[in-house]
Amino acid sequence: MTAELDPNGTEPTIGPTIGPTLEPGIGPGIGPEIVPGPLGTPPPEFARRRECGPLEPATMPSGDRVPMAVRYEDVRALLASPASSRNLRIPGLPRFVSGVGIDDDPDALINQDPPEHTRYRRIMQGTFTPRQIEPWRPRIAATARELLDGLGDRFELVQEYALRLPAHVICEMLGVPIDHYERFVQWTDMFLTTSTATEQARYEGYGDFMAYAAELVAQHRLSPGEDLIDLLIQARDADDRLSEGELVNTVFSLITAGYETTASMIARGVFRLLLHPGQWDELVADPSLTATAVEEVLRFDGPPASAFMRRITEDIDLPSGPLSAGTVVMPNLNAANHDPQAFPEPGRFDIHRFTHHPPNPHVAFGYGAHRCLAASLARVELTEAVRALVTRRPALRLTGAPESVTWTDGLVLRPVALHVTSAADA
Repeated sequence: MTAELDPNGTEPTIGPTIGPTLEPGIGPGIGPEIVPGPLGTPPPEFARRRECGPLEPATMPSGDRVPMAVRYEDVRALLASPASSRNLRIPGLPRFVSGVGIDDDPDALINQDPPEHTRYRRIMQGTFTPRQIEPWRPRIAATARELLDGLGDRFELVQEYALRLPAHVICEMLGVPIDHYERFVQWTDMFLTTSTATEQARYEGYGDFMAYAAELVAQHRLSPGEDLIDLLIQARDADDRLSEGELVNTVFSLITAGYETTASMIARGVFRLLLHPGQWDELVADPSLTATAVEEVLRFDGPPASAFMRRITEDIDLPSGPLSAGTVVMPNLNAANHDPQAFPEPGRFDIHRFTHHPPNPHVAFGYGAHRCLAASLARVELTEAVRALVTRRPALRLTGAPESVTWTDGLVLRPVALHVTSAADA
């Protein structure tokens, strides 16, 4: 899912206490000059920009051009700066997409600045901690096993596993029927995976999606239970609680980010592991390595969705140069995760990278005040998705050439389909 700060403000933990992002990423939708490399690797343009133009403008899907930060230290400094605002609702500012977009909603957590953002986060701080999410791990692991046990030796991993696991999890956590899954697919495709939806279609889809989220909140108010929506309704800081608009936006964000972006990381992560059969075999031999392997998956392939632009409210100096007040800038999280100054040999995929002497923390879930609120949940889902595969389907491999895999062309980058076999003698 996309990015919001851990409630205690700490860096991502490495190990078993490990989320959909309610916010960040970078997909192929960032202009014609930012083209993904072969097999879903980062755009080669990132390396040139880091050397020659670390704050060079890039074209957004809207056609607007804004500076794009690609160095690790610049991205972290930008996301941590109090002069980095998410209020992009001022008329005339560059836009990420044409027409209505998530940037336009003042109730959305990702669009708020302090003190409103601080209040919002404070109320919700206990809902998504590792302590609150960890009890869900056995159910998530069981769901992953059940899905795999229902498949034959040959199956299509994206539709039949990577997309279905987070759909089942988010439906169960929110207390909604799994047969609503198709609605989630339609709406999230419109916002995240298809760049061809018209402005009117996105506007109508956004309205329908928000109406559905509002209906869920209303139903849980009438018939309280112990689902995640009930916890959000009950969340408070002293006498302060979330407004109706804030509740609805949180449910919307959980469905959007908890479904597609988590599914995309499962698909991308398994694909990357299958491209490195020696490392896959290590996980098969020792599944306890999965949690730290997931950190490398997140660094190398995450996040799969497009990051959120920032508006600079006062002149600031980043390590690579100044940005003047009023500038709208795009922090590129994927580029930062492949900066050789932060991660030696960043193009080398290594499941042991975060094991003994961890490098700098990756920014797959963002950084600073808007770091992914639901990072713990996304980590658990990704870890248990991979663990189930290495234990249930140890002989897993692609049935075709990796180069034949097609990729989505919208704001989220993932394989469209991964045909695999787990038959040992195939």
